[in-house]
Amino acid sequence: MKIRKYKYQLLHEEEGFLIINKPAHLSVIPDRTEDTTSLKQMLDRKFGRVWVVHRLDRNTTGALVFARNAEVHRTLSIAFQERKVDKIYNAIVYGRPADDEGTIETCVSDYPDRKGRYHVREEGKKAITHYKILEELSNNYYLLELKIVTGRRHQIRLHCEYGGFPLAADPLYGHEPAFYLSQIKRKFQLGKFKEEYPLLDRNSLHARKLAFDHPISGERVQFEAPHFKDFLAVLNQLGKWG
Repeated sequence: MKIRKYKYQLLHEEEGFLIINKPAHLSVIPDRTEDTTSLKQMLDRKFGRVWVVHRLDRNTTGALVFARNAEVHRTLSIAFQERKVDKIYNAIVYGRPADDEGTIETCVSDYPDRKGRYHVREEGKKAITHYKILEELSNNYYLLELKIVTGRRHQIRLHCEYGGFPLAADPLYGHEPAFYLSQIKRKFQLGKFKEEYPLLDRNSLHARKLAFDHPISGERVQFEAPHFKDFLAVLNQLGKWG
């Protein structure tokens, strides 16, 4: 069994809140089904009690804001609810969107008999995602920038699948569950009795930027989370072998 060592990046620290770059395979809050640590628990131990303002999927990386007191938590939570926060993502997808930039607007809901999975359905809640092609990669892969207006669970992952350009790696909605070099390198060979390990074994999705009004000063602030090495490795290989 593979033992993971989680290492988050502290992007910004001040009295009222923290900005964290969340690594993959780490839940924001404790998972009831698994006896594993969570990002909140790690931050509680390091900084004292923190308040969760919003979340990312366990296997999605990127920028998160945590409040350090109840008042800031309330202010930031209202900003998220009133859609006053800019949330910008990067995604490596398979397949070209119909346009260089556009908007996907649907209603989404969960499956009654398939826990943890969502689908497009008229009876669901409205979900709006703006997308833009940042770069055409090789082998029909693209790097996108996505901005979500609403914050439905699995929204970007589901909207990319619905739009015909699923995430390159995503076990629920993606082109493949993980990204392997053998998928793009024609003459790929492994040594005898060797196993190929994926370049990316999680969602090819990263929360790149967060922007909101500062809860104390009211000034607009923006924070950017750098990509992790696995995401950059895929971008590098898609350029190298294209």
